[in-house]
Amino acid sequence: MKKFITRIQLRKRENFFRPANIFINVMKRNFLVLFFTIFGLFIFSGAALAQKQIEQQIQRDPILEADANHNLEVSQQYFKTKKAYKAVLMRFEETFAAYPEYSKMDEFLYLAGMSSYYLSQNKGKQKIDTNSEREKAKFAPEKMLENAIGYFSAIADKYPQSTYKSEAEKMLKELETKK
Repeated sequence: MKKFITRIQLRKRENFFRPANIFINVMKRNFLVLFFTIFGLFIFSGAALAQKQIEQQIQRDPILEADANHNLEVSQQYFKTKKAYKAVLMRFEETFAAYPEYSKMDEFLYLAGMSSYYLSQNKGKQKIDTNSEREKAKFAPEKMLENAIGYFSAIADKYPQSTYKSEAEKMLKELETKK
């Protein structure tokens, strides 16, 4: 069976291949391609922006991170069970000096702040050696209070999303009234 081409179909074919109509048809296709490209970029860029993390990722050294995790765990044990606040401060100082970008530094700062606060009140099982001038100066109650304020202020300033921020601010208010 032969297909019959109607006059309307024939005119459409003839009009399609005229030079002016070819330009118009190409422009229509280019416009549609351009429109959908821009529309697609707009939609997918919004989705990509929604998935981006707000905080910039820091490249962390896995060895230093593991060592810092160990120091934090030991410090937590010293703090909670042994009440060895001097040992907590020693572990904190070691970790902070070696790896200040530690992912849980806010928790470590909180432990150091509370340890300093307790040492300023002469609490804990580790006592200050009264024969050593160096230890007397390092663990003097006034200095421990200053250190505690510094640690809690660092949490409030540098770690606004920290779970320890509210406790740190509460301790700061308490320490400011004592000062």
